[in-house]
Amino acid sequence: MKKLTSILLVLSLCTSLYGCSRMGTNIYNGLNNKRLETKSTGLDNTCINWFFIPNNESRTPDINDKLNFKLSDYDAIYNGPKSPNVKSLYLTFDEGYENGYTEQILDVLKEKNVKAIFFVTSHYITYSPDTVKRMVDEGHIVANHTNHHYSMPSVTYSTDVFNKELTDVEDKFKELTGKDMPKFFRPPMGQYSEKSLAMTKDLGYKTVFWSFAYGDYEPSNQPSPYEGKKNILDHLHDGSILLLHAISKTNADILGEVIDEARKSGYEFYLLP
Repeated sequence: MKKLTSILLVLSLCTSLYGCSRMGTNIYNGLNNKRLETKSTGLDNTCINWFFIPNNESRTPDINDKLNFKLSDYDAIYNGPKSPNVKSLYLTFDEGYENGYTEQILDVLKEKNVKAIFFVTSHYITYSPDTVKRMVDEGHIVANHTNHHYSMPSVTYSTDVFNKELTDVEDKFKELTGKDMPKFFRPPMGQYSEKSLAMTKDLGYKTVFWSFAYGDYEPSNQPSPYEGKKNILDHLHDGSILLLHAISKTNADILGEVIDEARKSGYEFYLLP
């Protein structure tokens, strides 16, 4: 059991080549070689990897208990509101680029009458505009996953640089849809610091982590449909924010069955308020 938990925990990190160990806290503005002062000046910029500790008991996972601050102080969440009448689930997808499966995912969501949050980069909006417009037209939330997919603690040295990572996505979304982008933000790779959370909050955003994720993010190393469905369904819990990657063929193929089985187990899918 300990070995299984360790494997699942590693998979839940969803990190990339931009490891926190490479991100220093003493990063300077290349133009004038000095820090730009912000309201978050003085806050700790130590880069932290988001993680949770999965369990098979249908309860909210434990998370990092070594933080020197409260996530709630910076409008950061990892589990959504719970309903008194039915167990709730919040379905989210990260979209850095298109791999040919999002339209299939949208077809399933439409058939099952489920709404989701899609966290998109500027690249995604530029190269998949019709898909983004479909998401909006069908009642999904399209939210912010940054311009360049940088680890956010690496760009806190400049308020302008940091803010532009989010506002560029907002601007492209508004230009495409004529609508303001909802103020939900998913940190790339799940990497954050107290300072980056504060700077994100200063822009009016709620940071959305997750209480479920699994190894679905490598297109050339996909779990089998059986493995994927079992992993998701075995770890459902009330209020769960599920992180799935839309580049995953497995997720696209099993999504309808996952929704049906979750509902049979007393869950319903909602959008975050």
